[in-house]
Amino acid sequence: MASRKAKHLVIVESPTKAQTLGRVLGEDYAVEATSGHVVDLPKKGLAVDVENGFKPEYVTVRGKGTVIASLKKQARTVDDVLIATDPDREGEAIGFHIAQKLGYETDDGERFRRVRFNEFTREAVMKALENPGQIDMLQVDAQQARRILDRLVGYGLSPLLWKKISPVDPVSRRPLSAGRVQSVAVRILVERERERRRFRSGSWWDLLATLGSDGGEFPARLTKLAGKPVATGRDFSPDTGMPADEQAVAQLDEPGARELVARLDDETFVVSNIASKDFSQKPYAPFRTSTLQQEANNKLNLSARDTMRVAQRLYEAGHITYMRTDSVRLSSQAIGAARARIEEKYGTEFLSPTPRNYGKQAKGAQEAHEAIRPAGNQMRTAQELSLSGREAALYELIWKRMMATQMADARRRTVQATIQAADAEFQASGKTTVFPGFLRAYVEGSDDPEAALDDREVFLPLLAEGDELERIVLEAEGHETRPPARYNEASLVKALEAEGIGRPSTYAPTIATIQERGYVDRNGKQLVPTFLAFAVTRLLEEHFEDLVDPGFTSRMESDLDRIADGDVQWQVFLEDFYRGPDGFETRLEEQGQKIDPRKASTLGDFDDLDGEVRIGRYGPFLELAEDGEPLRVTLPEGLAPADLSPDKARELIEAKEKADQPLGVDPETGLAVRLLVGRYGPFVQLGEQEEDGPKPKRASLPKGVGPEDVDLDVALGLLSLPRLLGEHPEKGGEVKAGIGRYGPYVVHEGDFRSLQPEDDVLTVELDRAVELLAQPKAGRKRSAPKVLRELGAHPEDGEPMQILDGRYGPYVKHGKTNASLPKDMAPEQLDVAGAVELIAARVARGGGDRKGSGNRRGRAKKG
Repeated sequence: MASRKAKHLVIVESPTKAQTLGRVLGEDYAVEATSGHVVDLPKKGLAVDVENGFKPEYVTVRGKGTVIASLKKQARTVDDVLIATDPDREGEAIGFHIAQKLGYETDDGERFRRVRFNEFTREAVMKALENPGQIDMLQVDAQQARRILDRLVGYGLSPLLWKKISPVDPVSRRPLSAGRVQSVAVRILVERERERRRFRSGSWWDLLATLGSDGGEFPARLTKLAGKPVATGRDFSPDTGMPADEQAVAQLDEPGARELVARLDDETFVVSNIASKDFSQKPYAPFRTSTLQQEANNKLNLSARDTMRVAQRLYEAGHITYMRTDSVRLSSQAIGAARARIEEKYGTEFLSPTPRNYGKQAKGAQEAHEAIRPAGNQMRTAQELSLSGREAALYELIWKRMMATQMADARRRTVQATIQAADAEFQASGKTTVFPGFLRAYVEGSDDPEAALDDREVFLPLLAEGDELERIVLEAEGHETRPPARYNEASLVKALEAEGIGRPSTYAPTIATIQERGYVDRNGKQLVPTFLAFAVTRLLEEHFEDLVDPGFTSRMESDLDRIADGDVQWQVFLEDFYRGPDGFETRLEEQGQKIDPRKASTLGDFDDLDGEVRIGRYGPFLELAEDGEPLRVTLPEGLAPADLSPDKARELIEAKEKADQPLGVDPETGLAVRLLVGRYGPFVQLGEQEEDGPKPKRASLPKGVGPEDVDLDVALGLLSLPRLLGEHPEKGGEVKAGIGRYGPYVVHEGDFRSLQPEDDVLTVELDRAVELLAQPKAGRKRSAPKVLRELGAHPEDGEPMQILDGRYGPYVKHGKTNASLPKDMAPEQLDVAGAVELIAARVARGGGDRKGSGNRRGRAKKG
């Protein structure tokens, strides 16, 4: 904390922001950071008094007690306290809660003032300081209503999922949970996966000609035959794989296409028509949060969460305007600065004739801020700011998009030639850029405008009606329709925004949450809903349809906006939702009694299979009856729901029947030994799995060993692992061989070595193990944790305190005590006082003597 004397205390939520602001302000201002929220709803329990006006039961965030105490002390020595948190609802709530802790509600309204600015330029900051206001309690109410609404939904639905589907996600082993916005996002992904599963591929053929004239060669494709349009992909129904109107199109198959090639072999190809058209293309609006996330995902391969992290750093460093915005409005200062830079860099001809500004584009947009743009009035480039890495890449994206907004329209020209050969009509198209305009700076979806412009050029030679063309090549080509593409992060954000679901601050956390909760897997950039997502979505659709209805969720967002506008009182809004006609509280009780757990854990989207797809304790499985006995087939890890076709199900059943076989009886225990197939592949098992009983002993097959290689002796050998090889001849102590996470190994008193490909874990002997153990350890040896910051001496014992980069995230180390940093705290945000509090809390939980125990985030949360 600052120690200098000052007249004004300025409070922000980020240390980086504090440093930037401190450079702008003089010695009269002490700038301090809260490092995020100082109070929040507790992790456990509803913590909302539904009987007393939905009063939230906030608690002080762990590690923030000393922050509050220090700010209280400073607040007593200054003339006024300026709340300068982010200019959105979340920032307003953070500011209100810290002001509350400092005595805001007993103040006469003069000492506590609210200052807001969208960028960290001296001009913007000083203008805000000259015109301070009050904390906007309507914005605070809207944020609080959202927080409580989400808590009511989550804490109402989550226990229902535990009881009716599964207590935990079978993969992550985390408790199942449902969220208001997250559930709608998951349903959107599930609906697309359902479409893919219903999809039936259609096929068609056409002809591609390579033709020539004096000006060169060019391609032309068959478009009509005997006056009928030739079928293309858009003519096919995704549900049948056939043209929606078979009489309206000519559908060629392979024999027909090849026959047509032969028939046209001696025909003359003649130009029958030439049509050209000039058109203009206007630049895109400047970035708002959603479009920035989309373009950063498409161009830079950044996730929505990473995009916002990088943008936050750029904003707090004073390089861009506030990055959580649904506005595309630009200030006159920004427009003037961009136009001056365009004239300097590209020339006057590339300027738009008049300055451009942009209106509301997103459904439900509040237009509270400006668009995302470079800060200040210089429009400096990433190179001029000495940026590098992701910061430079994202800033350059923002800079180019801003420049494009004030540049001239691009002028393009298309030329289309129609070519006749007997009763077959071909078309050839060309496209050229007459004037690039804004495309000189920015092409959506491309990070290299010059290359993108070249790629957009498709030249046709100069042609005239009646020209006879040389047929160079004529070939038949086959095509198949494709299922609708799965969503990626960019397209999901676009879909959420189009439906009015969520707000700029919610897109990134929503996408991150649905992945962390086991509802979505990643396949490259694709977001693939899991079988668990299908089960949860179906339960909500059948019993709480409004909660997964995009229209209802969008209306809820609008109601929260109305609270912020003062049109709705926040307690009335929550009362209506929770206890109004058909209120959530009543429906929870009624629907909870109606839901049958077996039906809830059975997926109804797979009725075309021989059996049922269900969610079990260890993951999704296919269940069917065979010879009157139930047969369960575990669905393999990574299998997408849309790919579970009847053919795939039969393949899995056959593999199960082939591999699921008794190998014999263990002579020592008398238990049956079986070869089974699970979601991670084949394994051997000793004994049977009893309902709700402990898991029998199991062993996976080593790499290179297939089910056909396993007999009773091999199985017993695997089940006996790790096996004792003997005593180390030099050092004493047992030497063992086994199979672990990284494959077969030998071990002596915690010292591991991997077996080589020529070694067999079941037959390796002591001499060979000793030889391997004598070799230097290689591979996955972990280096010492990297020191991120030296905090200085602990005030009580003088021992040094450091922030280290641990396997599970940053943590503070003091002697043998390690304590994780809170998830929302960056290493540079922690000061000595905060570190002392974290260490004390860790020791109070019994972590003082466990070396290295505190660097794991999950452990640090346990109390």
